[in-house]
Amino acid sequence: MDQLGKCEANYVALTPLTFLKRASSAYANRTSIIYENTRFTWRQTYERCCCLASSLLSLNILKNDVISVLAPNIPAMYEMHFAVPMAGAVLNTINTRLDAKNVATILRHSEAKVFFVDYQYVPLAREALRLLMVDSQQNQTSQSPSAAPESFIPLVIVIDDVDSPKGVRLGELEYEQLIHMGNPRFVPTEIQDEWDPISLNYTSGTTSEPKGVVYSHRGAYLSTLSLILGWEMGSEPVYLWSLPMFHCNGWTFTWGVAARGGTNVCLRNTTAYDMYRNIASHKVTHMCCAPIVFNILIEAKPHERREFTSTVQVLTGGAPPPASLLEKMELLRFHVTHGYGLTEATGPALVCEWQAKWNNLPRESQAKLKARQGISVLTLADVDVKNMKTMTSVPHDGKTMGEIVLRGSSIMKGYLKDPETTSKAFKNGWFITGDVGVIHPDGYLEIKDRSKDVIISGGENISSVELESVLYRHPRVLEAAVVAMPHPRWGESPCAFLAVRENEVGRKEDVKEADIIAFCRKNLPHFMVPKKVEFLPELPKTSTGKIQKFQLRALAKAFQITDTKEVPQHHEDQVLALSRL
Repeated sequence: MDQLGKCEANYVALTPLTFLKRASSAYANRTSIIYENTRFTWRQTYERCCCLASSLLSLNILKNDVISVLAPNIPAMYEMHFAVPMAGAVLNTINTRLDAKNVATILRHSEAKVFFVDYQYVPLAREALRLLMVDSQQNQTSQSPSAAPESFIPLVIVIDDVDSPKGVRLGELEYEQLIHMGNPRFVPTEIQDEWDPISLNYTSGTTSEPKGVVYSHRGAYLSTLSLILGWEMGSEPVYLWSLPMFHCNGWTFTWGVAARGGTNVCLRNTTAYDMYRNIASHKVTHMCCAPIVFNILIEAKPHERREFTSTVQVLTGGAPPPASLLEKMELLRFHVTHGYGLTEATGPALVCEWQAKWNNLPRESQAKLKARQGISVLTLADVDVKNMKTMTSVPHDGKTMGEIVLRGSSIMKGYLKDPETTSKAFKNGWFITGDVGVIHPDGYLEIKDRSKDVIISGGENISSVELESVLYRHPRVLEAAVVAMPHPRWGESPCAFLAVRENEVGRKEDVKEADIIAFCRKNLPHFMVPKKVEFLPELPKTSTGKIQKFQLRALAKAFQITDTKEVPQHHEDQVLALSRL
């Protein structure tokens, strides 16, 4: 048997592009995309992607060239997830909430050859390109006369819409023109090496400068299979795009919906009205989102809501959602599954796989189980929680904390142009996540914190996540974040930042610090109770909706508890400044 090898029939590169080709054949007349009054079938989507891919090649796009796009969850954004790699290029989806400076930085670092821009973001793109041009001119001026001029100004193509204002174009080409110019019978470029890059995603920069994370065709394929299997995503799902496609390629569901012959319900704006309207109108079965979207749905006004009878399956990630928040979502007919992942792991790497025996537990107990991150997705080789000094596994006692580490083909290829940082991200054959967690006796993992967010008070480790979950149980707490603040005796102590919901008469001022502290004392060991509670109109967040704890930590330094328990007078100005971010 050792003489038997691979051949053209049994060795074909793994790539999610095969999902679209299969969908165009098996589900040709099924609806692939719904966007307001626009509808496509899977045959039409395949042909449009072929047209776009062939047009890109006519623009002299070469293998592994980067193509950037700045757009919301619209059909063009979805199509580019297939069309760009079909042309042999690498897709770079840019976060639409970034400022012009960050967009310019990404375009420069990625050396994008083409830049697709939705009409809504033309002003942002115009300013980013201006900054890029200035930087390019400065670089040429600083070069020696004999050096070749270096320019990374991409070709700009605007994505128009039926409702787009006139006169917004940056260049001569428009997206639909490329579709019409292209060949619907185009034969996509064959993927020779499944480890070739398929996409480039930049981290949101919550803990450091954004880095370019490179995904492979193999990793994207395996991650996609893991999620549609682990989530038990049956045939013909109707998927609502409430999660940005720019975020880890929509956690790979851009490719996954095609694999199941489902329908993509595109959404330009993630408002309560638009989400409820589309769920009711199109009988949505699945959606993904960060926990912040839960508040949008829960706090929706009566005129923003629409009645629907079926249950919507929701996959969420980010910070562990408090059990109280999960309970409220269940009452609104949203069945929540919690996952854990990061950009470097091609999206979700762990998922809280539900067990039938848990259905008989009280609702509160079920919510606590759902708040755990669970077990590895199917195609991840291994996951563990280790003591990073000894690299030994922690006991499965649900108490001993260590750092979460991952192994598998869906882990990134590395950081673009940054071999040093790539090397630091891996240790002894493991990818180091930087997240702290525990393993329960049943083998399920639970995140306790980012490694830098664990508060060490008088030698005791305090999990900010655990403290936040208690704060969320208070009926008036809308958003909560806990960080360390200096303490003269204990070294560090917890400081809680809260945004609260209005009472019956529209006021927030009736919630006092003493009320929150008293609530915590009833539900927590004394050493875990916040020593300071600060109220903000809204907690500062990254462009992907993650709470920016580094900003809160900077503010908390001004709250140092003294022997007389006085707080520096100037902190009020800092709170006001932070609330405007």
